[in-house]
Amino acid sequence: MPDIANDADWLAARRELLAEEKALQTARDQLARKRRALPWRRVEKDYVFEGEHGTVSFAGLFGDSSQLLLYHFMYHPDWDEGCKSCSFWADGYDAAIPHLKARDVALACVSRGPLEKLLDYRRRMGWSFPWYSSSNNSFNYDFGVSFTPDQIEAGDGVYNYREGGWLGPEMPGLSSFIKDDGIVFHTYSTFSRGLDPLNATYQMLDLVAKGRDEDNLEFSMGWLKRHDEY
Repeated sequence: MPDIANDADWLAARRELLAEEKALQTARDQLARKRRALPWRRVEKDYVFEGEHGTVSFAGLFGDSSQLLLYHFMYHPDWDEGCKSCSFWADGYDAAIPHLKARDVALACVSRGPLEKLLDYRRRMGWSFPWYSSSNNSFNYDFGVSFTPDQIEAGDGVYNYREGGWLGPEMPGLSSFIKDDGIVFHTYSTFSRGLDPLNATYQMLDLVAKGRDEDNLEFSMGWLKRHDEY
């Protein structure tokens, strides 16, 4: 239990925290400007993806938008269900799509799983966001979210910009792209805890007294279930 304060002491403590929150937000704004100032790199490979309406080029993933947020959804070809934590993140995507489109941004998910599995799972979860299969190309490996058994055994795969550490065959991430005169450029990618701001539920839990309440669990997301399994 924390201290129990009177009104004046609570207000003083809250104002002290507010100053720190404002400093953090200022730092976040500065970091966002630096993120937007990163150099672009051209995507050289002609990736072709499988979508519900047929094959699609990389440029085709953008639709009418010039920018693309692409979530690397963990779905191994051998799995019968999509990753539980990726599903937790994806629960918020449909509602964001119209607002992103109004700012010239498309959103889609890409996984190595076969398209039929992806669409069956999407139907089960009640989602409608665009989801594409990269099962016939090297996209996931090239962008550091899929790893071969040899890489996992040797521990030399590069995830989140560093070599080593624990790796699975599929790892989560988010990449940002921009299309200029038909040419696709990679502008940013983030992985691991860098994905936290995309999860609205976690942001809400951070505002309540018990927070995420994960400290005594065997692992941090041990409580999590798919939304149709609670």
